[in-house]
Amino acid sequence: MKRERELRPIFSRRALLLGSVQLAAFGALGVRLYRMQVLQHGKYATLAKQNSVNERLLAPLRGMITDRHGTILAGNKQHWRALFMMIQAPDPAAVIDRFAGLVSLSDGERQRIAHDIAGKPRYVPVLLKDYLDWSDMARIEVNATDLPGVFVDVGASRVYPMGDTMSHTIGYVARPTQAQAALNPVFALPGMRVGRAGVERARDDALRGDPGIVQTEVNAHGTVVRVLDRDNGTQGATVQLTIDAGLQSLAAQKLAGQAGAAVMLDATNGAVLAMSSQPGFDPTLFDAGVPEAVWQRWMEDPKRPLNDRATGGLYAPGSTFKPNVAMAALECGAITPSTQFFCPGYLKLGNHIFYCWRHQGHGSINVVNALQQSCDVFFYHTALATGIDRIAAMGRKLGLIGPLPLDLPGVSQGFLPTRRWARDRRLVWTKGNTVIQGIGQGYTQVTPLGLATMTARIATGRAVGPHIAGAVGDVVQSGNGPDDWPSLGFDMRNLAAVRQGMFDVVNTQLGTDYASRLTIPGVFMAGKTGTAQVHDLSQAQEKANYDDAKLPWKFRPNAFFIAFAPTDVPRFAVAVAVEHGNEGAAVSAPIAQALITAALTRNLTPAPPGTIQSAPQALISEAGPA
Repeated sequence: MKRERELRPIFSRRALLLGSVQLAAFGALGVRLYRMQVLQHGKYATLAKQNSVNERLLAPLRGMITDRHGTILAGNKQHWRALFMMIQAPDPAAVIDRFAGLVSLSDGERQRIAHDIAGKPRYVPVLLKDYLDWSDMARIEVNATDLPGVFVDVGASRVYPMGDTMSHTIGYVARPTQAQAALNPVFALPGMRVGRAGVERARDDALRGDPGIVQTEVNAHGTVVRVLDRDNGTQGATVQLTIDAGLQSLAAQKLAGQAGAAVMLDATNGAVLAMSSQPGFDPTLFDAGVPEAVWQRWMEDPKRPLNDRATGGLYAPGSTFKPNVAMAALECGAITPSTQFFCPGYLKLGNHIFYCWRHQGHGSINVVNALQQSCDVFFYHTALATGIDRIAAMGRKLGLIGPLPLDLPGVSQGFLPTRRWARDRRLVWTKGNTVIQGIGQGYTQVTPLGLATMTARIATGRAVGPHIAGAVGDVVQSGNGPDDWPSLGFDMRNLAAVRQGMFDVVNTQLGTDYASRLTIPGVFMAGKTGTAQVHDLSQAQEKANYDDAKLPWKFRPNAFFIAFAPTDVPRFAVAVAVEHGNEGAAVSAPIAQALITAALTRNLTPAPPGTIQSAPQALISEAGPA
C-alpha cells in the first residue's frame, strides 16, 4: 500500500505529460486539417481537379470562302480522329505500338507520329490517325484501358465543292511546317492547317480564327471519362470573293481538255469575275497529303496541272499586243489615227525579210484598219517609229507588266524589254529586235491577267487594277468602286481609234474574228485576236506560209483573244490563252464570246458580306460532335 501511495504522484505526472502531448498533437492536426479544408480549400480543390480534369487547346475552325453571291467555294467537313496525350502515358512508345496493333498505320504515318512526339511538348496532343471509320473507333473504345492518353475526337477537313474548277485561284491548305509550329504553339495543334496557295494563302490570317479549349475528365489510367466543357473558339472570317461561280464554271468547261487560261474582269473596277487555269487539280488532296502516285502523275503530265497559267503563265502575246503598240505610238505622236503605211506582205530590213501573215499584203492601211485586219507590216513600221522604250512604258501604264494589285501570291509581273535592259546584259539591240516586239513576239512575256488588265484599261481609260477579295468578314474591301481608279490621262481621240479598230475586228467582215460577234441584238463586243509562235520556222517555211496545224502539238502556236463589251458602256474585259491552240480566232475567241454572253445575262450584284448560299450538307460552320 505504501509502495502504491509513493508511485501514484509519478503516474499522475506521466499521464498528464502524455495527455498533454496527445492533446498538442491532436490540436496541431486539427489546426492543419482546418487550414487545409477551410482556409486553403480553394488551393487543394484546384490541385485535385488538375489530377482528374485535363484541359487542351482546340485548333480553330477555318473560315469559309464564298463567291460574290455567297456560294461556298471552300468549307469544312466533320470527321473523326484519334489523338494522344503523351503526358498521360508513362510509356508513349508502348502505347503507340498497341494502338498500331488495333488501327493500321502506314509507314508515313508512323514517321509523322515519331516526328511529332519528338518535336511537341508532352501536353500538346499528337494526331495518331485521321479519318477514322466506325470499326476503328470501336476497337479504340473497347481497348481504352490499354491505351492511356488515347482518345477519339472530332476534327474538320477542308473541302472544295468546285474541285479543280477553282483549284489555282482558291488554293489549298496543308499542315504547318516545324518552323511555323516552333514560332506559334497554336500551329502544333492537331488539325491545324495553313494556306499554301491562292486565296487560302493570301487571306490565311483572316481565315485561321482563334483556338478553343476543351475540358475532359480522365481516370487514373489517363482514359477520358467524359467531356466537361468545350469552347470551339472563334471560327475564321468568311472571305467573300468577287468571283461569280457560274462564270468560273463556264470558263473551266470551255477550256476543258486544253492547257490554257481565261480571265474576266469587271472593266469598271477591276473585280475578277472569273479566273480559270486548266487543267486543274484536286485541292483536297493536300489536306491529308498527296499520294505519291498522284504526285508522280502530275509531274509527268505535259499540260502541267499545278501551273497557274492565269496569273503566272508567261507568254509572248502575239497580235493581242498590237493595241499596246498602237497606244504607245499614238500617245507619243509617232503616228496619228490617219497615218498610213504600205503593206506589200513583207518588210525587208537589211538581209532579213519580216513577213505579214497575209503574204499578198494589205496595201495602204491606217491604225484602225491595221488592228481590224491585224496587219503585221503596219506594226513593224509603227514599232520602229515608236521605239522599244516607249512601247515598254505603255505596257507598264496599261498593266501588261509591273506589279498589279491582285491579292494573290505568286502573280508574275511579266516582261517587256528596253534598251537599258539589253545594255545591262551586253546585248546589241537592233531594229530587227524592235520589229518583232511590235507584233508581240521576241522577248515580250505577259500573263493572261496582264492582257485582261490592258483590255479593261483601254475600254475605260482608267487605271483599274485586278482584285479578288470583295469582303473579309463584314469589311468590304477597297477598289470595288469605279471612282477608286484614276484616269490614265489618254487623249480620247487616240483611245477612240484603238477601240474602233478592236470593234471592227469582231463586227466587220474584214475583221479577223467576225465569226465571234455577239448575237444579242444591239450589244457589241470589241476584241483582238492573237497567234504567237513557240517554234522558229525557217525563212522558207515563212515564205511558203507554212500551215502550223501540221506541226506536233507542242510546236503549234499559242492562241489568244482579248475583248471588252458592251462597246458603248464597257463593263466586261476578257483575256483567253490556249497553249498550242494554233489560232486565236478559232479557239480562244469563242470562249471569250461565251463568257461575255453569259455575263450580260447574269445578275452580278454582290450579296451582303457574310451571306452563305447553297451550302452542301457536308459543310459545317462549327466543329463538335453532334
